[in-house]
Amino acid sequence: MSKTTLGLIAAASAATGAACTAIFLSSRKPAPAPAQPSPPANIAAGLARQKLERQPSTLVDPAGLFRYGFPGPVNDLATRHALISSYDRRTRNPHWVVEHITPESLATKGGDRKHSQFLEDESVPEMFRAKLHDYFRSGYDRGHQVPAADCKFSQEAMDATFYLTNMCPQVGEGFNRDYWAHFEDFCRRLTTKYPSVRIVTGPLYLPKQHPDGKWRVSYEVIGNPPNIAVPTHFYKVIVAEDGSTNGPVAVGAFVLPNARITNKTPLTEFVVPLEIVERASGLEFLKALPNARMKELCQEIQCDITVREFNNAKKAAKL
Repeated sequence: MSKTTLGLIAAASAATGAACTAIFLSSRKPAPAPAQPSPPANIAAGLARQKLERQPSTLVDPAGLFRYGFPGPVNDLATRHALISSYDRRTRNPHWVVEHITPESLATKGGDRKHSQFLEDESVPEMFRAKLHDYFRSGYDRGHQVPAADCKFSQEAMDATFYLTNMCPQVGEGFNRDYWAHFEDFCRRLTTKYPSVRIVTGPLYLPKQHPDGKWRVSYEVIGNPPNIAVPTHFYKVIVAEDGSTNGPVAVGAFVLPNARITNKTPLTEFVVPLEIVERASGLEFLKALPNARMKELCQEIQCDITVREFNNAKKAAKL
């Protein structure tokens, strides 16, 4: 990748899910020696790790991502079984949610989503909270950021994925129940090659050029009264580790429109430079990971989806 990179963010044509809505020009200088995270980041990461150490599971360690740097806001940081999230009170959606999957965590069966219920997060002040009734007849799915299918290793882990702080409004047919689900399956399949896969997922609100030539950010807000912002896009930052302490780390960044996407669309169409996700989200990723250790995920493995038939009728009944 050249130092000057045109990052193309694919976006929201309802017909194709791949029309271009924004072009970001970034000039990234070679990274200096890794800096220590700021004191707030150290505190947040430390608190998250302490909470996880009090939990019984040894299968996953989502706080392990923070060894590469802390992404950003520390407000409303929730540490739960199998995931850590940072919540945006303004949009009523998460800034990001971090998970960790391994071959062992995916193979262990102890939780079943039929025993889980969607929950409002009472750790967030009531006036800033996403509400269950906001989604009622909204036309959007309650879209998991950390999927329930990644957390079947215990019922507690499964239940943690059903808090609304792990949700965003997502287009259902053609996205959440289709292409996005295939993308989540791609992430799980990475564990056949990598013994440790860390994933950060979150929403984006990207500008669109209007007929007058000006760029504006516009998004729907659902609820009565209006409460939860509907993201225009979603990102995933994938960190695939080979299991060694100082070995290479395969990194992939993806941005997908919150819209119907045909299953024939190559996953590589949504690959973007990491700095594009950073500029669009206002977050920073992997600043403490030396460039020499970073490999491009889609140059290390083939990035494509496997189209599978999901039981959408059953899934829709729980949305």
